[in-house]
Amino acid sequence: MTDIEIGRGKRGRRAYSLDEIAVVPSRRTRDPEDVSTAWQIDAYHFDIPVLSAPMDSVISPASAIALGQAGGLPVLDLEGLWTRYDDPEPLLAEIAALEPARATERMQQIYAQEIKPELIGERLAQIRAAGVTVAAALSPQRTQQFWSSVLESNVDLFVIRGTTVSAEHVSSRAEPLNLKRFIYELEVPVIVGGVASYTAALHLMRTGAAGVLVGFGGGAAHTTRTALGIHAPLASAIADVAGARRDYLDESGGRYVHVIADGGMGVSGDIVKAFACGADAVMLGAALARSTEAPGRGFHWGPEAHHRQLPRGERVEVGAAGTLQEILYGPSRGADGTTNLIGALKRAMATTGYLDLKEFQRIDVIVSPHIPS
Repeated sequence: MTDIEIGRGKRGRRAYSLDEIAVVPSRRTRDPEDVSTAWQIDAYHFDIPVLSAPMDSVISPASAIALGQAGGLPVLDLEGLWTRYDDPEPLLAEIAALEPARATERMQQIYAQEIKPELIGERLAQIRAAGVTVAAALSPQRTQQFWSSVLESNVDLFVIRGTTVSAEHVSSRAEPLNLKRFIYELEVPVIVGGVASYTAALHLMRTGAAGVLVGFGGGAAHTTRTALGIHAPLASAIADVAGARRDYLDESGGRYVHVIADGGMGVSGDIVKAFACGADAVMLGAALARSTEAPGRGFHWGPEAHHRQLPRGERVEVGAAGTLQEILYGPSRGADGTTNLIGALKRAMATTGYLDLKEFQRIDVIVSPHIPS
């Protein structure tokens, strides 16, 4: 791929966001009712390829159960308010009511409360009792501290999620998490991320991860590009990591690692294009935070919004687009792509002639920058 000369002393590669590409119809069309959006990772089968982002504005134990019953995979944040407070509902209501000028400082105070290991077990047991797949997330920094509580809770899948996660974290102050050893010892499927490059993804795949999260600084509540100057356009990032998946499949003799697009997919068209670039599933934050069941009450924020030293996110108002059922399956009350996400995905696949997601990854795409009306 040809680099672009930024100046005499620096060259850069051109990368594309989801807004800058579009899928192309083929010679065949299908009936949307014949299209399958089923997804399986390890031994766990799901009707829809949707994971919830582990954020307090998106997932509570109650909304996790609702998403699991709707066919998706809920992921509970084990560093959120549900593992810090016995009853976080008043605090969630307070966060939603905060004036913008006070939001960051007050959230830093609220999240300063220590995590209670006993609450990890209680919250996950509540989800398990409802009969849905139990998935939970920790940051790399907290994984070594609380992994025993995760094991004792008998999670089905474990997610190690950070702004960026590498297989080679170097520190002069503390022993870093050895991902390869940790994943081997945990004995449950582990999803790790985020990453945004071929090389970083390939290294994570070699640790034994079952899935890799792709995305960096592109979510609705992130200000990583503004605060750190770091950003990875998602279309190119997914395609790069899908290339690593293909090469690792050959290298490992047939071991398939799932590529999960994470962040920056607020509407159904973005989700369609993420699969077209090679994703196996999508992790949704703002899109699910718009449901009336979401604990954020029309607001959305991630852990970066209350970082103690350097916040790289903010609380944003996303509003309420409908119930979780309407968000996922419709019926839509508008044409803005915020509801009936799965219906839109099925229709896009049918319109372009594909029956399942693995086939749809082969669709042609074009560079076609979106021009706002």
